[in-house]
Amino acid sequence: MDEGRDKTLHQRILTDIEGNIVSGRWPPGTRIPFEVDLAERYGCSRMTVNKVLSQLAKAGLIERRRKSGSFVTQPQAQSAVLEIHDIQAEVQSLNLPYAFSLIGARKRLAKAEDLRRLDLDKGASLFEVTCLHQAGGHPFCLEERLINLATVPDAATADFTILPPGPWLVSQVPWSTAEHRIQAIGASADAAAALHLPRGTPCLVVERRTWSQEGPVTHVRFTYPGDRHALVARFTPASST
Repeated sequence: MDEGRDKTLHQRILTDIEGNIVSGRWPPGTRIPFEVDLAERYGCSRMTVNKVLSQLAKAGLIERRRKSGSFVTQPQAQSAVLEIHDIQAEVQSLNLPYAFSLIGARKRLAKAEDLRRLDLDKGASLFEVTCLHQAGGHPFCLEERLINLATVPDAATADFTILPPGPWLVSQVPWSTAEHRIQAIGASADAAAALHLPRGTPCLVVERRTWSQEGPVTHVRFTYPGDRHALVARFTPASST
């Protein structure tokens, strides 16, 4: 056996298949050619192809189903529950190109629900921003954010078509405290339209409030399609007394 040739073919097949998946040419659900067909195409043994597919499955790029073949999986991002995560970094961790678009931005007075969310007094002025984050050209996450203008007055004139509000806020205001609230819901009409989902599709919603030394900064609501996102947390046992 020519081990050098076998390794070269292994890398070539791996690169070709991975490239088709990451580029979006093979979207989630696409059936990967059968082992026998790939072996014939590349002029190699089925064992070499099997090792490639096993490696791709271990990386989470494909799912191998007994008697059915191998299929491209739906990428699933993971973010830490206790961290202020960056959506662009989440998308790039999936080896997918990131993009975002501004849906709407406006200055307005806080409503009754906003006062509760941000611990504000009646008459408070807010800046409301809604944007869509994309992964590989497909909707990834809907962001609905309220910014307290008493704490961050520059938000009213910021250009959120260039930089999403999350990274902009991090660069402008050092936060001191954050609170996360996580729940599973059915997609609302607006969220479903933005994420290209049927209304009521299971979604994961992460709500976050942050404060600085000057007061409440922002309340943000991230809505993810439920099958494309996971939350993780690492912790240690509490010391016993």
